[in-house]
Amino acid sequence: MSDARSTRVRSPRTETDDAATTDRAATTDRTATADRAATAERAATDRSSAAEESETPAAAEETGDRETCPECGGRTRVDGAERVCADCGLVVEADRIDHGPEWRSFDDDDTNPKRTGAPLTRSRHDRGLSTEIGRSTKVKGRKRRRLARMRTQHNRAQISTKRDRNKVYAYTEIRRLTGIMGLPDSVRDAACALFDSAQEESLLRGRSLEGFAAACVYVACRTADVARTVGEVCAEAKATEEEHQAAFDAMNRELGLPIAPSGPAEYLPRFASDLGCDPAVERRAGELAERAVEEGIANGRNPVGVAAACLYTAARELDAECTQQEAADVADVTPVTVRRTYVDLTEE
Repeated sequence: MSDARSTRVRSPRTETDDAATTDRAATTDRTATADRAATAERAATDRSSAAEESETPAAAEETGDRETCPECGGRTRVDGAERVCADCGLVVEADRIDHGPEWRSFDDDDTNPKRTGAPLTRSRHDRGLSTEIGRSTKVKGRKRRRLARMRTQHNRAQISTKRDRNKVYAYTEIRRLTGIMGLPDSVRDAACALFDSAQEESLLRGRSLEGFAAACVYVACRTADVARTVGEVCAEAKATEEEHQAAFDAMNRELGLPIAPSGPAEYLPRFASDLGCDPAVERRAGELAERAVEEGIANGRNPVGVAAACLYTAARELDAECTQQEAADVADVTPVTVRRTYVDLTEE
């Protein structure tokens, strides 16, 4: 037996028709797939719209009520912290709730401009981060005694070493001095930072803490161009001038304080304010102080006395009321000191 072979032959026309049929079928499948995707997307959109409409009618109604005036039905507008009707002027809402922070610390604008709580300060040994157990008159009996014991232990735990104890005492004295003398907070913080440097260099051994507190305040005033004399600082401090001088010499020798000798011009604004001098007198006194420095009249003399003499000389030239005794009292010097500088300034 022989194998039977197929004698059927496909014509070119038949092959072309089959290819066209295949292309139409593929196109139909792609169209059906796209239609199904579009139908599913429309269905999802319809469901989300229906959900939003079912969830937010109350909110939309409330918003519409706020934007409509209850008296005349006109439109409202927000003006600052109030919602006002643009037609009749009725105030619909006032004192709106501020959901921001309780207050703002401008010292931390670079790190966290919206923080709460007290800012950090150099005038506390712990930078102001410690807490305290308060007192209350409503607590009685055993609970009050227990809180008193907890308060005592808490205060002891805050100061663990002698260095911290010295720092707390010195910081307290610095805050008291700056408060009495009316100095700004920048001077207070600079004085506390200077005390830290002195303590790190072990300069406190054998010297008075009160003297270091006074010296730190004096140096901080000098570096901040706040005119204060040694006598003024020591008059309010608990230290004597000898203790102040010993602490100042130690810091100046070991730390290299960036201060230069004070000039008479630094004290003129404060002395002029105390004497009630006119601006013209103060300007003329400034010119006299510059001349005294240039010509060497102020060399070897107390700059406070030179400043008082310049004010007295300027007042005499401009016919203002100022006596030698008044100028001397303001500068805490004797009238003889004022008179001697006045004679040198008026000599031709």
